[in-house]
Amino acid sequence: MPLILVGGLVFGFGLGFSHMARPEVVLDFLTFDDFGLLFVMFGGSIVAGIAFWTLPKLRGSAPLTGRPYGRRLKSFDRDVLVGGSIFGVGWGLSGICPGAAYASLGVGNWPILYAIGGMFVGAYAQGVWRSRDADDAPAAAPSDD
Repeated sequence: MPLILVGGLVFGFGLGFSHMARPEVVLDFLTFDDFGLLFVMFGGSIVAGIAFWTLPKLRGSAPLTGRPYGRRLKSFDRDVLVGGSIFGVGWGLSGICPGAAYASLGVGNWPILYAIGGMFVGAYAQGVWRSRDADDAPAAAPSDD
């Protein structure tokens, strides 16, 4: 858990330091007026890529879970397309993504609480929707194992 806390602190500080926790900066990026966010994302991708490349070579298992490293592939299906589209619309309307929303609180942007509240309500609604679909699905036949 301390590793997660340190990672979150570094991430939040980086977002605040680079001004990416300010919705107006994000909206300027989305309207092609300022490409600073692109460079921040590119830098983060390089660091993450190096970590994902080197950690499996240094350790046989993940440090937090103890499970062996492996790829978990998610197919590109309708749910990914619809969910990504909804996420993008929310990002464009609020000017903030979930990680930066919490960092935005740290720089004193209290109105962002509306967007954070919306994220929680949206996640809850999606959970209710999924559980409703799971309840409507026919029960699987018992296996002979």
